[in-house]
Amino acid sequence: MSLDASIASRLKRDANGLFTAVAQERGTGQVLMVAWMDDIALDRTLRTRRATYWSRSRGEHWVKGETSGHTQYVHSVRLDCDGDTVLLEVDQTGAACHTGAHTCFDADLLLGPE
Repeated sequence: MSLDASIASRLKRDANGLFTAVAQERGTGQVLMVAWMDDIALDRTLRTRRATYWSRSRGEHWVKGETSGHTQYVHSVRLDCDGDTVLLEVDQTGAACHTGAHTCFDADLLLGPE
């Protein structure tokens, strides 16, 4: 299968055919992680509701939690106004971050609330 043409035509990809994917927790609204997708990853995500990404370091697709058990069930996918980022609203099981943290944005607060 391939990504629906009406969706594919709206995507803006980088030189490697990739675009940004942001995973947000459904219950809390917390941003869990940022990753990369290509058309194949988005198509698989839309068809299976299992978050599928492109690994730049490994050069292959990966389904979140396939080996770790830390899965993301996808409830919705939204395309931003520029067409270069998708937002996945997910139920996260286990850690979202490869460090074992629930979110990749726990560690380094650069500016706090006033």
